[in-house]
Formats: sequence, C-alpha cells, structure tokens
Amino acid sequence: MNTWLVVINVAALLVLVGVLFYMQRRHVSFSNRVFAGLGLGILFGLALNLIYGTESGVLADSVDWFNIIGSGYVRFLQMIVMPLVFISILAAFTKVSTGKNFGKNAGLILGMLVGTTALAAAIGIGSAVAFNLDASELVQGTAEMERGAALEERSAEVADKTLPRQITELIPANPFLDLTGARPTSTIGVVIFAAFLGVAYLGIGRKETENAAMVKKGIDAIYALVMRVVKLILRLTPYGILAIMARTVATSDFGAIANLGKFVIASYVALIIMFLIHLVIITLNGLNPITYLKKTSETLLFAFTSRSSAGTLPLNIKTQTDRLGLPDATANFAGSFGLSIGQNGCAGIYPAMLAVMIAPSVGINPLDPGFIATLIVVVAISSFGVAGVGGGATFAAILVLSAMNLPVALAGVLISVEPLIDMGRTALNVSGSMTAGVTAASVNKEVDRDVYNGDIRTQPIDA
Repeated sequence: MNTWLVVINVAALLVLVGVLFYMQRRHVSFSNRVFAGLGLGILFGLALNLIYGTESGVLADSVDWFNIIGSGYVRFLQMIVMPLVFISILAAFTKVSTGKNFGKNAGLILGMLVGTTALAAAIGIGSAVAFNLDASELVQGTAEMERGAALEERSAEVADKTLPRQITELIPANPFLDLTGARPTSTIGVVIFAAFLGVAYLGIGRKETENAAMVKKGIDAIYALVMRVVKLILRLTPYGILAIMARTVATSDFGAIANLGKFVIASYVALIIMFLIHLVIITLNGLNPITYLKKTSETLLFAFTSRSSAGTLPLNIKTQTDRLGLPDATANFAGSFGLSIGQNGCAGIYPAMLAVMIAPSVGINPLDPGFIATLIVVVAISSFGVAGVGGGATFAAILVLSAMNLPVALAGVLISVEPLIDMGRTALNVSGSMTAGVTAASVNKEVDRDVYNGDIRTQPIDA
C-alpha cells in the first residue's frame, strides 16, 4: 500500500513538472515559470503535509524521489561552480582594465562584505533585544539536546580557529584540491589561484605576444564552453524550485515553528531590515532600487528555496553581468568572495542574535555597550571563511559563541526552525554579494547603465 502511495505522489510531482514543461514550450517567460514552480511547489508540499504529516514513512520515501529533481538540480549547479569561478576570473584578465583594477576591486568588495556584515550584526542585536529573546526560556526536547551536544563537539574542533589561521587557510596550498571543493574556503582558494594565473598572463602579454594570443584564444574557448553548460543548467531552475519547495513545505514541522514563532519573526524582521539597507546602498550608488529588486528576484528566490549560496553562484554571476550591467571580473569577485566572506545573514545576523539570546542565561547583560561592541567586532572577524553551503551559519555561530565564552549547546533549541530561517539568511547572503559587486563597479564607473535600466524581458538569464 505504501509503495503505491509513493508512486502516486511521485506521479503527481511529474504532472506538475509537465505543466512547467508545457509553459516552457509555450515560451512563457523564465520569471513566470520560476514563480509558477514556487507556487506549485508550496501548494503540493502543503497538501502532502496535511495528508501524511511530517513523520510519515510514505512522505519520507516520496521526498527521496523528489530529491532526484530538487537536490539533483542543486548538485548540477555545484558541479559547475568551481569551473565557472576559475575560468571566469582567468578570462577577465584577458581584458586590459582588469589588471589595473584588480586590487581596488578586491578591496572594495571585501570592505563592503565585511562592513555590511558588521552592520547586519548590529541589526541582529537590535532585533533580539527588541523582541526580548532569551534562550533560557526555551524548552529543550530530545532532538534539541542531541543537537546541542553535537554543537559542543564541533565547538571543540573549531576552537583554535584564530583570525590569523582563518586568513592563512584562505591561501590555496593545493589548487587542484580546491577545484574539488574539498575545503570550506575552496572557492576563495580558486579565486586566488586564477588571479595569479591572470597576472602571469598579463606578464606574458608584455613580453611574449604570440604566446599570450594563444593563451587568450584557449581561455576564451573554454569560457564559452563553460558558460554554455551554465545556461543549460539554469534552464532547469523552475523544475528545481518546484521539487525543493515541495520537499521543504511537506517536511516542515509547523507546530515547532509556532512554538519558536517569536524567534522566527525576530529573525525575519532583522533580515528584512538588512535587505532594505542593501536597497539604500543601491540607491546611494545612483541606481534605482526597484530595478535592482526586479532583476535579482529570480536569483534571490532560488537562494531562498535552495538554502545554498554556492549553488546560487551561477545565477548570481549571470544576474550581475546580464541584468545589472557589471563587468565579468567584478561579478565573479563579488559572487566568489561572498561565498566564504562576510555573509550578512549566516555570518552576521544569526550569530549576533544567538549571542544576545544566550547571554542572559550566563548572567551577561546583553545591553552592555562593551558586550555589544565586542560582539560586533567578533562577528565581523569571524565572517572570514564561512562556507557558502548548508551548515555555514552553524559554523559561524560556533566561532562567535566560543569567542564570546558563551555556551554553544543552547543554540540546539533552534534545530526545528533552522530550515525556515536559513532560507531568508541565504537570500540575504546572495543579495549582500551582489550589492558589494554593484558598489565596486559603481565606484570604478564600470556599471553599464543601459543594461541595468534595460527591459528585463530581453535579459533572460537562462538563454
């Protein structure tokens, strides 16, 4: 009986996939197909949740099959991340201006990422205080206690992650290992390796013009091939969002979410305020924030549903170049650096809120100016090297709580609402990296305003 129910559920998902495929064949716009995938996924997931409940074996088996589409799509994106970062950075150096602006671009982007993370920490602190969050008042069940114990074990493993060590680990000792994504900071390692090769290319160009021309031709050919693969994968976005959203809603524990509702609301208040600050920064760069919102909506939506900054990177870069009018080099620096440095949601708001929540349980006044100032500095410093995949926020929280001498185990009480909050955090992370890219390009007067202000209907990121 259960097998037949699983078959029915999978068949229903395939029918919805067929609806999206029909929309594609009818040339419905990419944006509309993405939002249709979101809506259908929510409705289908809600129906499954109401019919089976979150503990059903039928639902678990059905989700396993859904993951072929949802998780499979994310894995395709992750597959192309390292080749895309590597060849895009390297190809950018074939443009004369890149060598001159590399240091300035990198400095501006890093400054924006870390600066906005410090600001995000301050907003997280304010939201936690305004909602009077206190971890000692939360009830810990078996799952929460097990999660707390696991966090304490992990805390012991990362306790020696001092700032000098974190910075040193950004340097790629083995670039081929980093191309496999083996380290949390692999993306930054690939960026650094590609930049070194790019600088070497510029040196060859000054002394060995024939070899430089041959290298450039090869780089351009590989870049064209990789970008074609990116486009093929991006066409699957509506189907990926459909399956991911159906799985997320179907397996959500709404009862637990209600019990921790105040923390969820406080988190999203902080996330929304920080996103509004991103829009203010866009405005200060002389650009229309509404246009930014429209042109980044699909990318932010995918980040929201997938909960993977790394998986969103191809969409992130394509949006910056094809819709926001940023140079390839700036878009790749901002997108790549944003995976491991200065994530506004995961490394900024979340650990700051946890620290304020946990402080009263050990007799610390969260309103103490010294505590607040120290916390903001620690959050900004700890934001280096946070992985842009699932678990990055947990890693950041462990670093911050350990540095502040606060008990890590109490963070385990939030396990039931982690997925819900992580959706908003990831979208904010991606918006932060795009805002940093726009700012760097604006300062260097490299934003193509005709592209930025152009009609979004003529700028499909899956074409």
